Amino acid sequence: MADFGRGIKAGVAVAAVYLIISVILEVTGFSDQFLGITMAAGLRISLWLGDPSFVIYLILTNIVPYVVRGIVFGAFFAALYNFLPGTTSVKKGVVLSSFLWIVGAVQLIYITPGWPTDGISWTYYGGTVSLSSVGLTLVSIISALAFGALVGVIWNRLRAKKVAEARKGIAVLLVSSIMGGLMWALSAIGFIIGVVISGVPLIEVIEEPGPFWWYSVLYVSVVFLGLPGWVLALAAWRKTKRGESGFKWGVAGGVAMALTGVMLLPGVLAIIGGVFSGRKPATESSTAAIEQ
Repeated sequence: MADFGRGIKAGVAVAAVYLIISVILEVTGFSDQFLGITMAAGLRISLWLGDPSFVIYLILTNIVPYVVRGIVFGAFFAALYNFLPGTTSVKKGVVLSSFLWIVGAVQLIYITPGWPTDGISWTYYGGTVSLSSVGLTLVSIISALAFGALVGVIWNRLRAKKVAEARKGIAVLLVSSIMGGLMWALSAIGFIIGVVISGVPLIEVIEEPGPFWWYSVLYVSVVFLGLPGWVLALAAWRKTKRGESGFKWGVAGGVAMALTGVMLLPGVLAIIGGVFSGRKPATESSTAAIEQ
């Protein structure tokens, strides 16, 4: 299928490097606007006060996001490796990080009406997407590109694992299904707590005026439109796993998830996986990477 272990190891390793750099920047007094990290000072205070709950909070809000970003990027890298343009792993990593930054920017614009009048910056799968100013945007792009390049470097140093893929696109559809399912589940839990348990009428969530009106509409669409999209993407993966084409189901599910905005990335992946799954099955075993 794909050498996910190799990709995840590379992604987490680079994420750890970025975390260390961000702590150094904070300790030495540099501004944290670029990387969005405020851990070191708060950690020292929490240890001095003997407040373990605050330490846990810092771990969940600072360390965990880096680890998750590394896992997600590494899984994407492994699943898309053979489809990414470029003759080396470093170039493929840069292409993937560029792709993720663009998807993040499109999603940020889609779910944030009124930009660019409102400065916005968001930590996304491939790094920090910033649309608040030219300077910060360039820094976020460079940071994302460097992340992808480093993943490619470490990928080359890790040992390749022989894998066989029955039909192209199966790994991409798998990643799309897992991510789409997790994103829908989190949204559904929030919906149940905020609407069902709290008793807030659904019409108020959608029609209430304010800066978050459009996001509320998209959030509700995740619960009701994202679910069938995810189910179709999952069905496409199952069909591809059996050696059949999952083109129609993957594209249909991907479009449904992408329309929600919040599930744009798994939707795009489902479309890509569906398109590739329509190709003829592979007949020979291959590695998930090209040794460079």
